[in-house]
Amino acid sequence: MRKLLTLLLLILGVSQGYSQELKCNVTVIAPTITNVDKSVFETMESTIRDFMNNRKWTNDTFDPSEQIEFNMQITINQAQSQTSFSGTMQIQSSRPIYMSDYNSSLFLVNDNKFQFRFLPNTVIDFSLDQHRDNLSSLLAYYAYMIIGYDYDSYSMNGGTSYFEKAQTIVTNAQGAPEQGWRAPENKNNRYWMVDYILSAPFSPFREGLYNFHRKGLDVMYKNSDNGRKIIKDAIIALKPVHQSRPSNIILQLYFLTKSDEIVNIFKDAPQDEKKQIYDALVKIDPSNITKYNKMIE
Repeated sequence: MRKLLTLLLLILGVSQGYSQELKCNVTVIAPTITNVDKSVFETMESTIRDFMNNRKWTNDTFDPSEQIEFNMQITINQAQSQTSFSGTMQIQSSRPIYMSDYNSSLFLVNDNKFQFRFLPNTVIDFSLDQHRDNLSSLLAYYAYMIIGYDYDSYSMNGGTSYFEKAQTIVTNAQGAPEQGWRAPENKNNRYWMVDYILSAPFSPFREGLYNFHRKGLDVMYKNSDNGRKIIKDAIIALKPVHQSRPSNIILQLYFLTKSDEIVNIFKDAPQDEKKQIYDALVKIDPSNITKYNKMIE
């Protein structure tokens, strides 16, 4: 099974070799930009893909079938010059479910504070020790967040060290002129995305990531009733997280990613089970109540 051997080796302290962890599918579009040659965006796309896929992000061994696959779409809305751009970045990662051909969406984010400089024919240079430029910091931040979520879904709190690396990037970027890195700007930016997930009140959320995927979805092939119950309990356990930080960015992203999947999991569940999960969801995630209503119809 994907990464179980890797995690076992980690526990036993066995030294591992090196191979790339990420399989990033990058798309750069600039539908309204007329003052920059289209070839720049084609080069940007391939340069970002090479940076994400060819860099070693962990010390673990990944077979090609184990790589963390995700899609990244960058939409350029403004070109202030031939090398200065701003727009949005959408990222969605998934992980395979054991003994099935189903991939469960794990991390979905739309970052609308994507400001950066790009020079064609130059490599993207990143260092965890310093903020060199916004593009490298942004890409590395999301690489570590994606890995953190993925590892948390396979091992209890397995992503901690990668979330901590993402937090280091945030700390180093506090003096950067670009937006998205600082706490006072708003409660839905990169600062809070990683600060919350590493804080004690969010431990039920991270425990829930593990239970939802490893103990829930991964066992559905042999015992769907038991897997579904564990998923239900993992979602209900999010109540204190919601109560401690209402409308927090972590739960917003979680239900943006998971709401449709939750409906599909519980639409054929026993009526009493549906009621339990429905009653929890309308309190924790009222913005998606229209979806959840369909689950109990």
